[in-house]
Amino acid sequence: MRSVELIESWPVPNASAAVISAAGETLAAYGDQDRLYRLASVTKLLTAYAALVAVEEGAVELDDPAGPEGSTVRHLLAHTAGYDFAERTVRAAPGDRRIYSNAGFEVLAEVIAERSGIDFADYVREAVLRPLGMAATDYSGSPAAGASSTVRDLAIFAAELQNPRLLHRATLTEATTVAFEGRKGVLPGFGRQDPNDWGLGFEIRDSKSPHWTGSSSSPQTFGHFGQAGTFVWVDPQAQVACVALTDRDFGPWAAQAWPVFTDAVLSELNESR
Repeated sequence: MRSVELIESWPVPNASAAVISAAGETLAAYGDQDRLYRLASVTKLLTAYAALVAVEEGAVELDDPAGPEGSTVRHLLAHTAGYDFAERTVRAAPGDRRIYSNAGFEVLAEVIAERSGIDFADYVREAVLRPLGMAATDYSGSPAAGASSTVRDLAIFAAELQNPRLLHRATLTEATTVAFEGRKGVLPGFGRQDPNDWGLGFEIRDSKSPHWTGSSSSPQTFGHFGQAGTFVWVDPQAQVACVALTDRDFGPWAAQAWPVFTDAVLSELNESR
């Protein structure tokens, strides 16, 4: 796919990327697939997936109390528990607003560790990384933003997000469907969105504008980007996913380059079908 060559124009020291079909085939690759990059908030996808495994295993339930009074595991995953971005200060009543929160994901990990009796990092390794063969992924530090990984590993994860083996498909469908509809909030790097739609750990594109995916991305597109200059998106309508990792922090360069790149990938795929 020639569209991935657009990455050559990105103002970054290093970049690696892959386009993955719904069947798990790598349709295109760019850069060193085994280079380790900081994921920043893309870490939340791994955390959320492990949390969903914990729900299926019965360690927790989505509607178990967790976090501030009145909040649940579901609220924490959907960024509606009311926590501040970084501090465990409560800024709103549970369910009232979409406040993107690293603190909420840290509390989520603590709750699952307490109720499962397993250190959460170990839970992620045993429930997600090891079964998928993601041996290069380093899940340490904050469960909101501490992991590092490679495109090769995240391509495996992107395939899992299209054809789940570790979760029932109904669970993944629920997680990638809007939770707490109609909530307003700020999408980091892209400003206030009304609504600011999220599923359970997955940001959902819907009709957000501006956005880090493409103008041609379907409303069902879900995923996450990280301040380390990283992203993973899955477009169920196009039946494709994309992983891109860089070693330059997110900024105006990414907000401009990523949508153009995504539109080019989707356009090339449409032309080939």
